[in-house]
Amino acid sequence: MSGNDAAGGDGPGGRDAGLQPERTRLAWRRTTLSCAVAAVLALRQALHKNGSPVELAGVAVIALVMLAFLGVAHRRMRELAAARPAGLSPNAALAATACTVALAVFAMAVII
Repeated sequence: MSGNDAAGGDGPGGRDAGLQPERTRLAWRRTTLSCAVAAVLALRQALHKNGSPVELAGVAVIALVMLAFLGVAHRRMRELAAARPAGLSPNAALAATACTVALAVFAMAVII
């Protein structure tokens, strides 16, 4: 029995090299779905009245934030399909964080 077997994995340092990227990819999918729900509810709230320029600007901002997050998430999920995926770049992490915070603000606006 090797040290890796005792740790439960077959990768370096006992890590299971195959499952962590898969779990991370699934987490990105769940987050994307949650953001889509928040964006759709925010869009519904923004288009609640008669389609004034302010409402249309709100719809445009919500759509842009959602598309930006989808772009970051899709790129990251493609990167995780590689045999040895690279870490998340600081710019991608910053973009994902900004989009997540913006969508959380939209969700709060729906609730309030």
